[in-house]
Amino acid sequence: MKISSIILKILMPLVLGGAILYWMYRGEDWHQIRHIMTDEMDWSWMLLSFPFGILAQMFRGWRWKQSLEPVGERPRTSTSIHAIFLSYAASLVIPRVGEFTRCGVLKRYDNVSFSKALGTVVTERAIDSLLIMGITALVLLLEMSTFGMFFRKTGTNLQTILHGFSWMGYLVVAICAVAILILLHFLLRKLSIYNKVKATFSNIWQGVISLRNVRNIPLFVFFTLGIWVSYFLHYYLTFFCFDFTADLGIGCALVTFIVGSIAVIVPTPNGAGPWHFAVKTMLILYGVADEHALYFVLIVHTVQTMLVVALGIYAWLALNFTSKNQSI
Repeated sequence: MKISSIILKILMPLVLGGAILYWMYRGEDWHQIRHIMTDEMDWSWMLLSFPFGILAQMFRGWRWKQSLEPVGERPRTSTSIHAIFLSYAASLVIPRVGEFTRCGVLKRYDNVSFSKALGTVVTERAIDSLLIMGITALVLLLEMSTFGMFFRKTGTNLQTILHGFSWMGYLVVAICAVAILILLHFLLRKLSIYNKVKATFSNIWQGVISLRNVRNIPLFVFFTLGIWVSYFLHYYLTFFCFDFTADLGIGCALVTFIVGSIAVIVPTPNGAGPWHFAVKTMLILYGVADEHALYFVLIVHTVQTMLVVALGIYAWLALNFTSKNQSI
């Protein structure tokens, strides 16, 4: 791979995230942000959220160790967890590089096959993707009123639009929709993105199928649910740090959590930029003032990112005192 290509892959996420953050926070009063952090913010709730952020990554390490057993690999539990800690910190520098980093750590310290480790990562991503899609569908059903509020605030009345159609209008719209879908199908087949999307869904299916080889399915499910419950609590508890989010409720937390989880798909360090914009937009939809929403996403994301950095440094130090290829 050319050096210019490597530099581009490193710089582009940084530039994209930085550009979004600059656009969102240009002209902001940084003294006010500092005032909120030092005088108005309840740090006890932030500190209370930290154990869940750590636990989420530990659950991921335990689950990864379990998913490696069916392919004949048995890394140490501590190495698996340290590899996860380090992978998240590495992804802050180069998005997505963490997946390779953690496989490299197991290869170096416990002599785990790199290709086998990488294959289990695909399985993990498959399960997490399916779980997030399920939670997203559930949240959409539970918080449908929020989206109705969105239509009212934007001056769009969906019911009025639907009543304006005759049965012939519905038929024409349906025919046009089918025609557009068919056209998109043939267009996508001509583009490389079609093969990428197809390969992604194929990997998801293969990941699901591979679960039949896991020795203890209930434990695997427990770890998976534990990961996402911990992630959610790590985020939700920060609502109580601020007066302007403390009373929003768990429904708002679920919606913003899901929207934020989807936003981090955009390859920027820890979702910086896209996460800020997505969560801030939804908070405003729930009645939070624009400036307060900006303060919330900036402070929460920054503090939680620092936790990821701290765990990465801890893992790096711990691995330096870990012997290589030691049996469990």
